[in-house]
Amino acid sequence: MSIAQFIDHTILKNTTTISEVEKVCEEAEQYGFAAVCIPPYYVADANQFLKNKKIKLATVIGFPYGYHQYQTKITEASAAIKDGANELDMVMNISAFRNNDMLYLENEILEMTKLIENKDVIIKVIIESGILSEEEIIRCCNLYKHFNVAFLKTSTGKICPSSHSISLGRMCSFPNFLIMSAIICWFSLMLKSI
Repeated sequence: MSIAQFIDHTILKNTTTISEVEKVCEEAEQYGFAAVCIPPYYVADANQFLKNKKIKLATVIGFPYGYHQYQTKITEASAAIKDGANELDMVMNISAFRNNDMLYLENEILEMTKLIENKDVIIKVIIESGILSEEEIIRCCNLYKHFNVAFLKTSTGKICPSSHSISLGRMCSFPNFLIMSAIICWFSLMLKSI
């Protein structure tokens, strides 16, 4: 078994070019990565590059800060699904979270999960654990456990996850989702915790 089958091969630079997206798709096939994660602008192109391949196509929603209005995220997610994405990595609205606007966050994830209903699409929520306290990470787990969320991701890769986020995530994880660490910062920590 190869570790590659658990990795989303990712390119999310704001300067990403079509040739880089094509290269990431080729590398994903060559090395057996689970998915490619690319900017929303390139989803339709990547869908063509991955045609007839078993590699999943992921993109980001509300990236990188998550403070978009959730209706904007719904529009972005709808376009991504139409273009061929089957994994949506949505950045949680940390501004709403820090203001304890849990109703807003519940509406956001409720609308996102309605969008994927009866579709071969999953949602991963990025909580940006590097700026959250232990208590806040647990609150995120307790919020998202009630929804059709496949993974909680620890980071966008823009901010490294906190060293306690993976173990805390494991403590508060529930059967309906898993914890996915941002490999760019914590690959070695993830391997130690398996």
